[in-house]
Formats: sequence, C-alpha cells, structure tokens
Amino acid sequence: MEQIENILKYHFKKPQLLQQALTHSSVTGNEHRNYERLEFLGDRVLGMAIAHLLFKMFPNDREGELAQRHVKLVCADMVARVAKNLQLDKYIRAKDFETIQRTNVLCDVAEAIIGAIYIDSDVEHAIAFVENNWRDMIDKNYGAQKDFKTRLQEKFHHLKQASPVYQMVDKSGSEHEPIFTVKVALNEEIFALGTGHNKKTAEQDAAEKLLNLMENKL
Repeated sequence: MEQIENILKYHFKKPQLLQQALTHSSVTGNEHRNYERLEFLGDRVLGMAIAHLLFKMFPNDREGELAQRHVKLVCADMVARVAKNLQLDKYIRAKDFETIQRTNVLCDVAEAIIGAIYIDSDVEHAIAFVENNWRDMIDKNYGAQKDFKTRLQEKFHHLKQASPVYQMVDKSGSEHEPIFTVKVALNEEIFALGTGHNKKTAEQDAAEKLLNLMENKL
C-alpha cells in the first residue's frame, strides 16, 4: 500500500478504500469490497475535474471546442493510459493477468481511485489528483481535435448525404463488462462495425473505421 500511495502522491486515511478501488469483481462480487461503486463516483468526479481544468486552461475556447477536448480526455483509452502511467496494473487484484490488462478495467480502476480519494478526503483533493495526472495529456499547442463521429458527419454532409445513423447490432459479454457492437453505413456496400464497452465508444470506433474505409474506396 505504501508503494502505490507514493506513486499516487496521496496517503489514504482509510486504506481499505484504496484496497477496494484496486479489487476487481472477479475477486469478490460484493460491491462494497470491489471497485464498482467507487468507479461510478470517480467517473462523475473525473468529468467535473476535467471540465474545471479545461475551463481554466483554455479561456478563449468556445463551448463546442471545450466539449471536444473533454470527450478526448475522459474516453476509456485515455483514462487507461493514465492508469498505465501510474502503474496501477501492478496493483490490481483480479482473477487473471488478462483481466487486468483490459482497457475498460484499467479505466475503471483509475476512476475508482478518484472516487476513493473523494470519499477519503474531499472534492478538492480529488480534483488536484486529476489535474496532476491529466494536465500533461493536454496539448496546448493545437486546437481541439474533432472526434470521429463529428468528422464522419462532416464527411457525409460534404458528400450531400443525410447524417450517419448508428445502429446497435449486438451486445455480448457480462453485465459488468459488456461489449457493444454498432453499425454505421454510407450505403449497403460501404459500412463498418465498431465495438466498445459502451455505446459511445462503439460508435466512435465504427465512425473511425468507416472514415478509413471511405478514404480507401472513394
């Protein structure tokens, strides 16, 4: 515990919160002993903290630009990258190594840590933790990068097509680790399937794949 606290740069008054934040449901289905409830809280605190950080760092950005930056910084891949930077994968308790390496698990644990800090202290400490670990992820030299769904919609409009429609075609996996499959199409011949652990991620994946497909075929 002392090692991970040094990495996190936060000392827990209630060490059991840190243990809970690092415990996957494959170890215990008790939601008061695994990270699921803390992840729920940490996800909301993360969103608020990133909004707070962006509001301060980009005073000239419009609401839409701030929103695009926000999406990029709270997506599962980005949160999992922070988890890796903090070496959380070395401390997660799960049934096997494969589970620990999953992007959604790394993301969930990082969010659970935020939730645990919030419960152990206050919102100011939780925001400070987020700002310390996400600030370097923001590239101040470039404008907000458009997400794939926005880029696909602009591409469709350029081709004088109606806005793309995303259709969920499958949902598999467990209740706690679902996998969504979403389809988006230009026409019957040019379409793409995207997957993700939530609908938004699956839609972004499908949009990215269709953009790449359209670049090769059109």
